[in-house]
Amino acid sequence: MNDKALAPGGLALVEALVNTLDVETGADTLDTADGRAAFGLAEPDVPAARELREALRAACLAHAGHRAPGPSPAALDRLLADAPLLVTVADDGTAALRPAAPDRLVSRIAEALAAAAASGTWARLKACEAEDCRWAYYDRSPGGRRRWCSMSVCGARAKMRTYRARDRGAAQSEPGLRPEPRASNAGEA
Repeated sequence: MNDKALAPGGLALVEALVNTLDVETGADTLDTADGRAAFGLAEPDVPAARELREALRAACLAHAGHRAPGPSPAALDRLLADAPLLVTVADDGTAALRPAAPDRLVSRIAEALAAAAASGTWARLKACEAEDCRWAYYDRSPGGRRRWCSMSVCGARAKMRTYRARDRGAAQSEPGLRPEPRASNAGEA
């Protein structure tokens, strides 16, 4: 249920971490050895990674204008405080932020967020409005107003629910707008 194109730069790491949980099925790739290896995690690191994931999801939901139960996007402040960054200067004089502990996931996430905030791309990483999805996606739309990870799946479902609710509401409030069901011809000769 996601956009095929990954988020740019370090945001691809953030997007991948948020999408380790399939909200609809409950499947969590951090439960697998391969899933943990993709992020350089050992089994004891998983609870902290899950906490970071859900704080990132809350921020992505906030970028899309949504609020969900769970951690506040501000929870990232506390989690990222343990991820110091260093300013490094290259031979050509360009400066960049680098994680002080590059082997730690939270440090790599902090670096990605700092770079994305500086480039203006952080706010375009969003989470799907659909409560049974919440998949992270990078909003490449010109106006930056995308609401779903996939218009063909989550967007279509939401629009169909809205249509059906509106159709039901119109039928109940103005019964004359819909033709009455025809009587059965079973007893007619």
